[in-house]
Amino acid sequence: MTKPTLSRRGVLKTGAAAGVGLALPTYLSAASHAGFTNAPQGGTVTLGFNVPQSGPYADEGADELRAYQLAVEHLNGEGDGGMLQTFSSKVLEGNGILGKKVEYVTGDTQTKSDAARASAKSMIEKDGAVMITGGSSSGVAIAVQGLCQEAGVIFMAGLTHSNDTTGKDKKANGFRHFFNGYMSGAALAPVLAAQYGNDRKAYHLTADYTWGWTQQESIAAATEALGWQTVNNVLTPLAQTDFSSYIAPVLNSGADVLVLNHYGGNMVNSLTNAVQFGLREKIIDGKQFEIVVPLFSRLMARGAGENIKGILGSTNWHWSLQDEGTKAFVQSFGTKYGFPPSQAAHTCYVQTLLYADAVARAGSFNPCAVVEALEGFEFDGLGNGPTLYRAEDHQCFKDVLVVRGKENPTSEFDLLEVVEVTPRAQVEYAPDHPMFAGGNLGQCNPGA
Repeated sequence: MTKPTLSRRGVLKTGAAAGVGLALPTYLSAASHAGFTNAPQGGTVTLGFNVPQSGPYADEGADELRAYQLAVEHLNGEGDGGMLQTFSSKVLEGNGILGKKVEYVTGDTQTKSDAARASAKSMIEKDGAVMITGGSSSGVAIAVQGLCQEAGVIFMAGLTHSNDTTGKDKKANGFRHFFNGYMSGAALAPVLAAQYGNDRKAYHLTADYTWGWTQQESIAAATEALGWQTVNNVLTPLAQTDFSSYIAPVLNSGADVLVLNHYGGNMVNSLTNAVQFGLREKIIDGKQFEIVVPLFSRLMARGAGENIKGILGSTNWHWSLQDEGTKAFVQSFGTKYGFPPSQAAHTCYVQTLLYADAVARAGSFNPCAVVEALEGFEFDGLGNGPTLYRAEDHQCFKDVLVVRGKENPTSEFDLLEVVEVTPRAQVEYAPDHPMFAGGNLGQCNPGA
């Protein structure tokens, strides 16, 4: 059952109104459409923030929601403006979106596709949300993106790293700022080869859903191209909490590297089990055994504690970067919440600004106008350097960070160090790359 959602108007959504049990009515009355789904009426516009407030990615969801709330404040002219001051596009003026005050409703995805769709459906049908954003699971992102395509609203994906989100499951109404598994492999593999050598045998543990599958395929292909051998790939359930039974076979596999294609609480638990089994102290055929975490986050590093030291991975963004956009966002977020933001918070904040900016540049909330404004949009000042929203698949292309767990952190937030900023050109790929084949972007759906 999905959690109730609380509207900024103060109305608690429960039962059928939360998309549970009863069939929901069709979208808001035709008179209110003005040619597209949920055309804002009056002086406000409603956005839907759909995040994991429970489940294995709940820590990410809490930080995402903080970032969304901060973005709304900045769009409405409250606070210090954050990245509105550094964003290369200058159409947002802190007076809402097209002069309409931004309101929002929230939902709990539970890191489950069905719950996430029900929550998003309620926000669209009952709350009049004109845009849905959020999530920390690619399975959730793909499910909600499909729903938004059908409903005729824009989906600005939160944290979703599967190649499929902008590959075989891409949709015209959906956009992803976050990087993907292919980009992680392209950035990380050369660093792994330089650090650990080209003659390595890797054993993969992989979360058994779309993100894990495409992440494993990406990192395996990238490392094998440099000489590594993949000796095994074992799928693990998303709900798994104890990975001991999966770690034990690694010891007799002949592998000298363990690749944990896990995220959030799954990675914290699997890494902890791996360390408990003594893998980090093993010497295999004269080589020090190594552990790799292809997709990192500061929240995961905090959960893993001492075990994260020295371990390499990739990340979309890190609060220690010194560009003006990052500094502005970290200042705003830190002042409001007392600690630096995660990469999940960053991408969700940025996606909200990018949506608002596209509406302002288009002069319309019509989703097809927003799509046109975002396709091929190049921008800077949002923390990742010069960035392109590619028209062919709605994937952002930008620099990617390779990071490592710090040996001597100065605080609970200073856990990762940036090893390399991989230039955008190194992680780019053709729209018809085999790992992204099979999908069809289709046509924008305005609904109504």
